[in-house]
Amino acid sequence: MRRVFREGLMSAGTVVILLLVLIGADDRVREQLSLRVFNHPSVELASASRHVADLTNVLAQAARQQSIGHAPLLIFTLAAAVLVLFMLRT
Repeated sequence: MRRVFREGLMSAGTVVILLLVLIGADDRVREQLSLRVFNHPSVELASASRHVADLTNVLAQAARQQSIGHAPLLIFTLAAAVLVLFMLRT
């Protein structure tokens, strides 16, 4: 049970770190997040599903453009992650 909780927490932490990196690297993501979160939170709650879909779309576009722009670094990071996983399993 502890291991499952710890792995779930690590997965959630990874997503949060990725989101923070995207917020720091892309102005569009930062702008969309500030529009959704910091401006009129009570009004925003009424149309939360539409805003979540819009924010998800912006995040996906930003991640795609960042990965295209930094393809060699992305490939290196993916290879490093695979090697780390193999090292941890043995």
